[in-house]
Amino acid sequence: MDKSELNRMIRVDQAGEFGATRIYAGQLAVMGDRHPLSAEITAMAAQEDVHHEKFNALMAERGVRPTALHPFWSMAGYALGAGTALLGPEAAMACTAAVETEIDKHYSDQLDALAENNADPELSEMIEEFREDEREHRDAAFAAGAEKAPAYPLLSGVIRLGCRAAIKISERI
Repeated sequence: MDKSELNRMIRVDQAGEFGATRIYAGQLAVMGDRHPLSAEITAMAAQEDVHHEKFNALMAERGVRPTALHPFWSMAGYALGAGTALLGPEAAMACTAAVETEIDKHYSDQLDALAENNADPELSEMIEEFREDEREHRDAAFAAGAEKAPAYPLLSGVIRLGCRAAIKISERI
C-alpha cells in the first residue's frame, strides 16, 4: 500500500467524521436539548468530535490535504441531520443507523486492506477504535426505534447510497 492510498484513507475518514459532527448538529438544532434522545445524540456527537480532531491531527502530522468538498459536506451533513429530525425522532435514528452501517462497512474494508498489506499500525488502531464507536452508535439508533421511521427501507437505502457516494467522492477530490 503506497502513501497516496493511505492519504486517501485518512482524507475520506476525516471528511466522514466531520460529516457525522454536522449530521448530529443538524439533529440537535431541530430536536433541541429537551428531547429524550438529545442526551444520546449529544454523547454520539462528542465521540465524533474526538474522531474528527484525531484525524485532523493525523492529517497535519502527515501533510495530508483535506477534501476540497469540506464546505459542501458541512452543509449536506447538517441538512441531512436537520431534515431527518424534522421527520421525527425515529427518522433521525434511521439516519444514524444508515450512516453508521455504511461507516462500519467502510472501516472494516479499510482494516482488511491495511492488514493485507501489513500497513500503518497507527492508522489501523485508530480505525478499529472508531469503528467500535460507530457500531455502538448504530446499535443505539436501532434500539431507539430507527426501524419505526416512516418509509424506513427507502430512507435507509437512500442515506446509505449517499454515504457510499460521499466516500468515493471524498477519496478523490
